[in-house]
Order: sequence, then structure tokens, then C-alpha cells
Amino acid sequence: MVKNLDAKQLKNAFLAAANNLDRKKEVINELNVFPVPDGDTGTNMTMTVMSAARELAVLEEPSLQNVSKAIADGSLRGARGNSGVILSQLIRGFTKEILENTEVDSLTLSRAFLRGVETAYKAVMKPKEGTILTVAKAMADKISELAVFQEDIVPMMEEVLRYGDETLARTPDMLPVLKEAGVVDSGGQGLMELLWGALAYLRGDDVDLLLRDEILPSSANRTGAVKSKADISTADIEFGYCTEFMINADKVFTDDDVEELRKWLSEIGDSIVCFSDENIIKVHVHTNHPGECFEKGLTMGFLSKMKVDNLRLEHHEVLIKDASRIAAAEKVKSRSEKQAPVAAPPREGSETGNQAYLSREEAGLPSEKEIGFISICAGDGLARIFKEIGVDYVISGGQTMNPSTQDILRAVQEVDAHHIFILPNNKNIILAARQAVFLVKDKELHVIPSTSIPQGISAMIGFQADLSVEENEKYMMAALSAVSSAEITYSVRDTMIEGKEIHKGDIMCLSDTGLIAVSGTVDEAVKEAMSVMIHEDSEIATLYYGIDVQEKDAEKLQEELRGLYPHLEIELESGGQPVYYYFLSIE
Repeated sequence: MVKNLDAKQLKNAFLAAANNLDRKKEVINELNVFPVPDGDTGTNMTMTVMSAARELAVLEEPSLQNVSKAIADGSLRGARGNSGVILSQLIRGFTKEILENTEVDSLTLSRAFLRGVETAYKAVMKPKEGTILTVAKAMADKISELAVFQEDIVPMMEEVLRYGDETLARTPDMLPVLKEAGVVDSGGQGLMELLWGALAYLRGDDVDLLLRDEILPSSANRTGAVKSKADISTADIEFGYCTEFMINADKVFTDDDVEELRKWLSEIGDSIVCFSDENIIKVHVHTNHPGECFEKGLTMGFLSKMKVDNLRLEHHEVLIKDASRIAAAEKVKSRSEKQAPVAAPPREGSETGNQAYLSREEAGLPSEKEIGFISICAGDGLARIFKEIGVDYVISGGQTMNPSTQDILRAVQEVDAHHIFILPNNKNIILAARQAVFLVKDKELHVIPSTSIPQGISAMIGFQADLSVEENEKYMMAALSAVSSAEITYSVRDTMIEGKEIHKGDIMCLSDTGLIAVSGTVDEAVKEAMSVMIHEDSEIATLYYGIDVQEKDAEKLQEELRGLYPHLEIELESGGQPVYYYFLSIE
């Protein structure tokens, strides 16, 4: 009989849960309602949980406090997509209840389930029934009934999870779109796989507690934006060691602590990512003196997760592993464009040939701008367009891989502005962006809830430099409604959506309001979509063609559309996006 869970059991149950979800993620991906090739609910939930699992795996002396904190913090920062963010909120509420108790018995678990559901529902502006929230709430209600008289945790949880499965099976009756597609809710399925994995450990089943030693796909490498280190000449590597570590202390680090460390790091390296989360400071820096960085960290606390890569030695062998290094490579190439640094004599003690740069303040420039911009998109062409209209930093991702809250936090650190507007350009990224708002203390983040690339571009064009932050927020929000958008892609399976029969390989057009066209060819889908979207007040139509469309074919389609709609100005842009043949904008 298991009446109480100790910290080690809680840790191992979570690791088993994470591995079980990882094994089932592709099955969960297949449950996405729209059969487009970017279905990634399982991937998003797995990456959210694995972020927490990696935090958890390094704990050598688990306690209820440090296990709960590792699970909550890791999932919060690693959250991707709506399903991942909701899952992170379920976990956050659950662990908060655990932290407030000295033992985890059936009643504690009951309160933790209820608190998790309450926290997650608050995080979603318009909760829908028939989703992961419905499944979680059903289990919370069931465990509340059972915990009053059931002390043995294992049989109690078996009954709770069976009820969760029954509720999941009923989700198509709650959401017509699920019933029509013949699937259950993918987020709910992911939650159940996670919990069944945890219960398998508690039952004593043979489970895997070791995390796979590999890097999960990032938003960049899923969209083709990752560059091989073989593409970077060793002569261009100013600082040869990629150094990462975490500083841990009993106190809560202040913004001044972090800023002082960041300033010190800038004296001996670049490509710096340095931020705090209460009693932890995470550091990433490219430097020629890793030991000095570790010594500095030891003056502030004890170190963990220390890692050093020799960039010159390994640049032919491995891919750039994370968004910080990708940002570093881009920063080296475009440093002069981004902040116009002023060359200064080499600092005393620097290696011959190392060029020092004055800070903005040393050069007589403001330490930061008032307003900056971050946009999320996939495709070199789209990134170029956003930068041309004023975006400071583009996170590579969107349709094929939603960036995590941590990816957004890294981007925030790269933008030297007090107020930063974030354009998610995808409905599945908005929650992760809003979650980042609550984690940043030294800057003000403003999420403009753009759900498509055309909306993001329209919002950015709506910005007016002579207006206040508050006025611009209203103008940019209003600009979202001035554009209609659609996406052209292909179906990966047979299904039925909104009364339309869809077969694998069909070309589909998804608009702001749902499915509007199913055709045999890409050009037919575009024409059918435009016939639906264009109205008498329409003036401009813009086609952003993807990486799988030849320029000559896009130009031919443009000419055909001009013949069909002579009153419209029809523009063509190379977006370079994967998965989607065209993004279509009507203004």
C-alpha cells in the first residue's frame, strides 16, 4: 500500500511520465483536428515536459521543495504551443499545492489536482469544453470524491485515470470539430499519456527513468534555419569557448545582481544570455576564459550545469544546438547593423587582435531604446520583410515548431529596449508569449495577438513612432482587423472538416475563420480562396510564396490573378516558409 509519496518517488514518477509522453508524441500529433503537416501537439507537450525533466534529473538530493520547483520552473520556461502552456499551468498549480505540504497523501494529491485545474483555467481567456482542460477537471472532480475514503494512492489513481480516459473518449461529443474529424482531443490524450506513465512507476512496472541523450528539435532546425558550424570560419570566431552554467544561492537574486554580472561578462566575451529566476542565474557566454567565468560565478553562489564547448575545435562536427548560439552567430555577422558599436582600443589584458567595443552609454548613445519589436516566423524571406519594416529580432519558428517561452525570453534579452512588442503570428504561440510577460522583470512586454503572418505585418506597419506605447498598442491591435489572411497547404490524412471531404494529398486553404477551400492543385486553392475572401472594398492582395514554390510559378499565378481581378493591386513576395505553399493577405 502506498499512502504517501516522498520526493524521490515524485521525481521518478515525473521522469517516467515524461518518457512515456515522449514515446507517444507522434500518435498525439496525428490527432490534430486539421490534417495539416504542422500538427505538433504531442511535440509541444513533450518538449514542455522534457524541459522540466532535465531540471529534475540533475537533483541528487531530492526534496519536495526542490522537486516541485524544478518541475514548475522547467515546464513554465519550456512551454510551447497552447497545449504546452496549459500543461505548464496545470503543473504549476499542482506543484504549488505540494510545496505547501510536508507530505503527499491522497488528500494532498486531491487538492493539488484541483489547484492545477484552477490555475490552468485562469490562464486561458476563453476555455473550451472538450479539451485538455475538460479532461483535467474531470479527473480533479473524481479524485476529490475518492480521496476522502481512499488512502492507497495507486488504486485511487487507477480509478481516476480510467475516468480521465472515459472523459477523453467523450470529447468528440463536446466539440463537433473533433467528432467530424473522428478524433479525440490531442491535448487531453497527451495529458493521459503523461499520467499513465507516472502511475506505471508507482505501480512498480518496468519503466524508463533515463532521459534520452539528444537535443529535441528546436524551432530553428525544424524550419531549416539552423546553420552548420562548418559554415562559420574559425577565423571569424572571436571568442573560442561557448560557456554555460547556472549560479545557485539561498537568496533571491535582484535585477542589480544580474545587471552587474552581465556587465562583467561583457568585458570578457560576447553572445551573452544572462537572466535570473529567483535564486538561480542562468549564464551563456562566448569567451576565451571559461575559468574566469566560473570563478566569478562562485563569488555569487554554487555552480551547476557547467558546460564548455571549444567552438574552433568542434565547428566542423556539430550543429548549433540552441537558440542562444543561433542568435550569437547572427549577432557576429550583423553587429554593426544592430547597435552600431564604436570601435575602441583593445582593453588591457585582451588577446592581440581582439577588438573591444564601447557600450552604448560609453559611445554617448542611450543605453536602450524606448520601444523594440520581436516577431516570430519561419522563412528567410519573411524574416527579411519583418526586419525591413522595423522588427529588431526575429525568432525562427511558427508553423512547424512553436518557440517556447524560454526562446521568447532569450529574444527579449537581445533587444535593447524598455518596451518590447511581441508579434506571435500564430494562434498557438500567443499563450507562450503572454507567459513570458510574467517572467520578465526589467522590461515591459506587450503581446499583440497576431494569429497569422499577414496580421503581424499589418500590425507592424500600423506602428507610429510619434505615438505613446499605449496608443501604439491600440493602433496595432486595430490593424489586425484590417487584413484577412489564409494559408495554403496539403492534407496528411483522409478526414472530414466542416462538411468538406478531404483526402490525403489534397490542397487545403485555411483562413482566419476556418477551412475555405479544398482543391487538387495549389493554384486552384489560391483562386478558390480569393473568390471567397475578396469583397467590394478589397484593394490589395499579397501572396507570400513558400520554399516549395518556384518563383516563375508564383509569377505566373500572379499574372492570372491580375487578369481575374483587374481592380486589385496584387503583390508577390518570397516568404521562404516551409509547409505552406502560400500565405495570402487581403486588405
